[in-house]
Amino acid sequence: MSGSPELPQVVLFDLFGVIARHQSTEGKDRLARTAEVPAPAFWDAYWARRQPYDRGELTGPAYWRQVADTLAVRFDERRIAELVEADVASWSAVDGTMVALVEELAASGRRIALLSNIPEELATYYETHHHWLKRFPLRAFSCRIGHAKPEPGAYQWCLDALSAAPDRVLFVDDREENIHAAEATGIRGHLFTTPARLREALWATGLNAVGRSDKPR
Repeated sequence: MSGSPELPQVVLFDLFGVIARHQSTEGKDRLARTAEVPAPAFWDAYWARRQPYDRGELTGPAYWRQVADTLAVRFDERRIAELVEADVASWSAVDGTMVALVEELAASGRRIALLSNIPEELATYYETHHHWLKRFPLRAFSCRIGHAKPEPGAYQWCLDALSAAPDRVLFVDDREENIHAAEATGIRGHLFTTPARLREALWATGLNAVGRSDKPR
């Protein structure tokens, strides 16, 4: 019997930076303008409080009140509502090429799943406006599983939900720290750069779409 490793069975996708776009420059500018806070200080506070928000420990309003506390300012209810709306809008764009690849893999019968750091307001927006999300039988949103990447619990939650051995899962993410954390649990990693390179990686691991045995050019 050969000792060669078994091929992956599941592609576990990150959302932002892979299928969805990172925040646009326009969206970021709108957020800082809405807060009426200088950009460097605003973004320091925004990210300092983000992980508990992503884990679902804070609601949108509670998150923005903590951001305000960090900045030593006050956001009233109207301002907070505007910030929640602007925040969601800034993360709302998707990559059509990657959406098409997801659709292709799902239609071919390949097992796909999603693991994303995402707060509840943004998760709800995506579920309402991006119906291709239904292609993922498993959607591990950090706000609903209580773990955010690169915490080991996020990856273990997915393995348990998938009933899959770690080496049978290929995790696709655009951040090296998230890939390294996944690999520490035994999951295989692919650092996302372009859709074309991801296709090559899927072909190499036997996870190209059923009926597409041709190697990507």
